[in-house]
Amino acid sequence: MSLVSGPGRGVGGTSDQKLYVEKHVDYIKSLDTRKDELEYWLTEHLRLNGVYWGLTALHLINHPEALPRDGVIDFVLSCQQDNGGFGAAPGHDAHMLYTVSAVQILVTLDAVGELEKRGRGGKEKVASFIAGLQDRETGTFKGDEWGETDTRFLYGALLALSLLGLLDLVDVPKAVSYVQRCANLDGGYGVRPGAESHAGQVLTCVGALAIAGRLDLVDKDRLGGWLSERQLDNGGLNGRPEKLEDVCYSWWVAASLAMIGRLHWIDRDKLAAFILRCQDPEAGGFADRPGDMVDVFHTVFGIAGLSLLGFEGLKEVDPVYCMPREITAKCLAR
Repeated sequence: MSLVSGPGRGVGGTSDQKLYVEKHVDYIKSLDTRKDELEYWLTEHLRLNGVYWGLTALHLINHPEALPRDGVIDFVLSCQQDNGGFGAAPGHDAHMLYTVSAVQILVTLDAVGELEKRGRGGKEKVASFIAGLQDRETGTFKGDEWGETDTRFLYGALLALSLLGLLDLVDVPKAVSYVQRCANLDGGYGVRPGAESHAGQVLTCVGALAIAGRLDLVDKDRLGGWLSERQLDNGGLNGRPEKLEDVCYSWWVAASLAMIGRLHWIDRDKLAAFILRCQDPEAGGFADRPGDMVDVFHTVFGIAGLSLLGFEGLKEVDPVYCMPREITAKCLAR
């Protein structure tokens, strides 16, 4: 099971406002049929993430049946290691990022119980792996046993543990304190204290604070101002000043704005039009910008961005979890 793309077609841009749903479904379904292509094997380190990206996109466009549920579950569980964490593919070392994707997939498919049924140690073993990566002095999280820290890992840890109902296994106040230390004078957040503001890290920090119930700590107007300045004249969003627009920031920036109640501070119609220009109307999928090759990473974040903007026909996405809101609401209510 692989949902990481091989080479795609260049996207020339579309002149209308149509979302080519069936084309995107076909594109995602085709991604596991490219095992004769070099790119398939060069992207093995993204395999489990790719399943999450493709599955989430399909759920948001109302085609959850397009991937075989049992096959997806079998693949996810084949990526679990003895320590409870998940690797990118069978035989790969466990890492926080892949473990988070595994939890998101299992929750989306209502299959967390399979961890217990199949003798995988249950959700508690997964949660123990995640909790064991917290630095109890600083509150941040490592990605794996080798010790790299990043606010992506902190956010992912809180996201996965909250979905598993085991957030109490970690020191949430210390994690919140660490996020506060990553805040900058411009209102944004960096990958660690002292690092420059970046829209991707803003999403991780604001998302972590949202899960912890501490959005009161965010200077919403200052951050909203910095985020709204990420929109360029063509409607697209960038991650930092003076950078090019990219479809993935339609998620990182817009979801952050949604969490702090400032999504109306950007031109939503121009953003939606930019996202739609990045899709391939013939073969499906989205690229980072018009004229480039499509891939499943930009496909999910393009669709999720459109969902945030209220695009007709899409499921409502949860800006904190990047999953259908109906799924996270049900899971978190348990």
